[in-house]
Amino acid sequence: MTSKNDPDPCCPARLVLDRIGDKWSVLVVLSLGDGPRRFSELRATLHHVTPKVLTHTLRGMERDGLLTRQVFAEVPPRVEYELTPLGHSLRPAVDLLTEWAEKHVDEVLDLRKAYDADSMS
Repeated sequence: MTSKNDPDPCCPARLVLDRIGDKWSVLVVLSLGDGPRRFSELRATLHHVTPKVLTHTLRGMERDGLLTRQVFAEVPPRVEYELTPLGHSLRPAVDLLTEWAEKHVDEVLDLRKAYDADSMS
């Protein structure tokens, strides 16, 4: 028997947590919060993500119903990604995490620096 603090790896909720807890998925939710974006716009917003990782993330999010992918019949083809209502429902949780991170970033960085200094001695 497991508790909420020790989730069973086979628990169905764990499958969802693995998706929304993924580094890039959270950033994609933030990036698409203001409306649809093209792949290149997402890459520019996310900076350090490789095309392969971003493609994998977007496909997983599409599969999980968090975003849609729309292909426009243009030359060259244009593809846009947009959050679904389910994806938008994540925004309040992601916004809370972002707010917490912004509030505590200096403290975390100071503690990380202190930890690293102690580890070196």
